[in-house]
Amino acid sequence: MTFTSKLHKYQAAAITVSYDLKRCIHAEECIHGLPAVFDFTKRPWVQPENASATALAEVIMRCPTGALQFERIDKGPEEPFPTENIILITPDGPLYVRGELEITAMDGSVLHQDTRVALCRCGASKNKPFCDNVHLQINFHDEAGVTDNQEETADVAPVGPLKFVLASNGPYLLKGHFEIRSADGQAIFRGNKTALCRCGGSQNKPFCDGTHQSIDFEAA
Repeated sequence: MTFTSKLHKYQAAAITVSYDLKRCIHAEECIHGLPAVFDFTKRPWVQPENASATALAEVIMRCPTGALQFERIDKGPEEPFPTENIILITPDGPLYVRGELEITAMDGSVLHQDTRVALCRCGASKNKPFCDNVHLQINFHDEAGVTDNQEETADVAPVGPLKFVLASNGPYLLKGHFEIRSADGQAIFRGNKTALCRCGGSQNKPFCDGTHQSIDFEAA
């Protein structure tokens, strides 16, 4: 396994909130959604007793990285799989992925299962495959818009299990139905397989163009 976790848990009567510091990139959906619960100026910074379990669960599911998760103690509904597998390209930043997700090694071993992740595409994260915000330090640049090199979109509904296979020293190999969207929400690809750049060097982002081989990209 190439990544690490640093979990903290915060419990109220009806819900337990878990927070993975290693996966947080400060998107701040939680702070804007429920400032009475999430406040970095307080200790602890998560105070789940300040909102209903239902309201808290709704805001946690907005967290694009999956750093925040919840478990209902009151037997309320747990987080469902999203109805579609959507990959959103963020400007100068990671891939925000939502869906029925499974991250695997080349040998098929499952490394992580989730409904929300932020995946590194600058190539420099110290917590691959997850984004750790290092793209800000290395000035990674990609406008995440529609380009002349975009691939054709297939008429395939983006539902069901979606696998991200981590090619050794290479791209993300996608298997399953999914849709890739540009930063403005426009669909640029819909299909059941492709290879996405994770070295940061492709001239056809978000797709892999083989540059990882010429720059000696290393990622287990």
